[in-house]
Amino acid sequence: ALIQSVCKDAELYSGDRKHSIRIELDSLSTVWGIESQLRSAVSNLVFNAVKYTPAGGDVLIKWLQDHAGCHLLVKDTGCGFDPVHIPRLTERFYRADPSRNQNTGGSGLGLAIVKHVLINH
Repeated sequence: ALIQSVCKDAELYSGDRKHSIRIELDSLSTVWGIESQLRSAVSNLVFNAVKYTPAGGDVLIKWLQDHAGCHLLVKDTGCGFDPVHIPRLTERFYRADPSRNQNTGGSGLGLAIVKHVLINH
């Protein structure tokens, strides 16, 4: 329900940019945790995907469970990151491309919030 709710909000956020936002739920696992924090983490990932994907692009949100546990995958057709930035993406205020801030807004806290929620849980 949480993933579906966030995706509905992401469709509204996409607006005239008309992204294709798909959900694939491979399992209906119950996750125990603080709902507001989990919603914040999922929202940050999904909204980043919408924000950095060109109009008409695709965003996939997939929930699956395997022998290692439950996994949330957010995949989009945006430009992605240069691999050199990946080790630092969850640092507070880190921006892989500072010029993006002027174009898309944001503080560089979204992925740091995701990391904090995951560590907390």
